[in-house]
Amino acid sequence: MKGMTMIRYWMLLFLLCITLPVRAALNIDIYGAGENQIPVAIVPFDNEGKLAQRITEIVSADLKSSGHFKITVPTSKTPHEPHEIDFADWRGVEAMAIGSVEMLPDGRVTVKFRLFDAVKQTELFGQAVTAKADQVRAIGHRIADLIYEKLTGNPGVFSTRIAYVSRQGKSNRLVVADSDGFNDRAVLSINEPIMSPAWSPDGNQLAYVTLEKGHAVVYVQSLLTNQRRVLSDARGSNSAPAWSPDGRQLAIVLTRDGSPQIYLIRADGSDLRRITFSGAIDTEPSFSPDGQYLLFTSDRGGSPQIYRISVDGKNTERLTFEGGHNFSPRYSPDGKSFVFAHQKDGRFHVAVQDFQTRQMQLLTSGGWDKRPSFSPNGKLILFATESGRRGILTAISSDGRVRTKKNLSSQSADIREPVWGPFLR
Repeated sequence: MKGMTMIRYWMLLFLLCITLPVRAALNIDIYGAGENQIPVAIVPFDNEGKLAQRITEIVSADLKSSGHFKITVPTSKTPHEPHEIDFADWRGVEAMAIGSVEMLPDGRVTVKFRLFDAVKQTELFGQAVTAKADQVRAIGHRIADLIYEKLTGNPGVFSTRIAYVSRQGKSNRLVVADSDGFNDRAVLSINEPIMSPAWSPDGNQLAYVTLEKGHAVVYVQSLLTNQRRVLSDARGSNSAPAWSPDGRQLAIVLTRDGSPQIYLIRADGSDLRRITFSGAIDTEPSFSPDGQYLLFTSDRGGSPQIYRISVDGKNTERLTFEGGHNFSPRYSPDGKSFVFAHQKDGRFHVAVQDFQTRQMQLLTSGGWDKRPSFSPNGKLILFATESGRRGILTAISSDGRVRTKKNLSSQSADIREPVWGPFLR
């Protein structure tokens, strides 16, 4: 790939890999959802003050961040058992959670909690969770998931994880964190760029790209053993990995035959097969939930737009026509829509488009909103943006009404390319 083709490729790559600084902060802004919020009381659990962090604080923050709940924190009466509840004291609350913490001799903790319908004055469910004392946040996320699912009918995603790339000076880190940005840990630290992290369907592996060999190479790394292996190191550039839903193969982008094109490759690195055949830049593949199609970005029409192709390489179809550039497409978990970055009047927005109606909806007011990624329940979208001349990661509801700024890293770090992981299995 030479001349203008190379220039076009790196210009497109630059647009897709803007780095953004972040600082530790968690702010929740609710847009237009207040009248639909469920008032819920999270009563401080008995004995939770002995823990490193109060579980009810974690649960409350999780539920509030979803935008579906208005959290009530009691100031006086704090029942911990069903017989201690006087529902007359909780008028205006639709649901309430109570519980207790028991410190076990072996260093573990048992957390018991119950959720009540405060209007019907009935118990919805109760559960006991036992774990190590240093897993308090995981317990809190689990309880929040159960409450969310019981009250909304949809599975919660508070126990899931996110991945992103953080840069400070020459150091680049591939970071995995809880969905709320806490418990972050670097799974890879090198002095060369890291790009395009992608979760395996089981959440146990990450595929990504580094330039540590002097050119782009695709790696796969186990999060259980931390061992990594080369998936593709073909001549030229190897980039943009995306896992198939069954985890048996990945889509990658190679320049081995000229311009960037999309290929399929088995997870063990065998059976390479080319899917797209154009003289343009075809990149950023994303599998459909049924594994039968790929979304991708291509400038074959003169500017970056989003296309769909079947995995057998047939039936290519252009999907976006509005705006100057549309890129970074990702399927929704139910396969009914896709999210992407949309350029309009020099600003970048997060947008979604329905496959059936072909209607596009802008979810953000615009700026540098890029690299959107659906939560595994399809209710939230994670993306990179900036605010007040500083970069942050933000989650927004798939209907655009709820926006949450994430707690992620130090003020001096740059962050880029967030991706939401799958449900834990």
